[in-house]
Amino acid sequence: MTDDTTPFDATDLPGVVKRYLKAHNEHDLPAASAALTPDATVIDDGRTYEGIPAIERWLDRATSEYTYTTTFIGAEHDGPDHYTVTQRLEVTSPAAPSTFAIASPWTRA
Repeated sequence: MTDDTTPFDATDLPGVVKRYLKAHNEHDLPAASAALTPDATVIDDGRTYEGIPAIERWLDRATSEYTYTTTFIGAEHDGPDHYTVTQRLEVTSPAAPSTFAIASPWTRA
């Protein structure tokens, strides 16, 4: 099996991905949602959230229940217009910290 992914530094990510990460870190649900494609996927704490409505519910719950900060761990270019970003999540709850990954065919400009 061949690994066709390309590692990326945060500064090299496309603008739409950077906008999503900024919005997520600022707990700005509308801006975060606007950066996603309908088939976006978030994997967090062993759960998978597929599509904008599910991701919006995850973001809404996370931003209302927890105080957190994120640290960029890495990103990969998985294919045309598809990136996977991994961040460390520092949460002020007993379950902290955790790591989550966001995968989306980031096609919006």
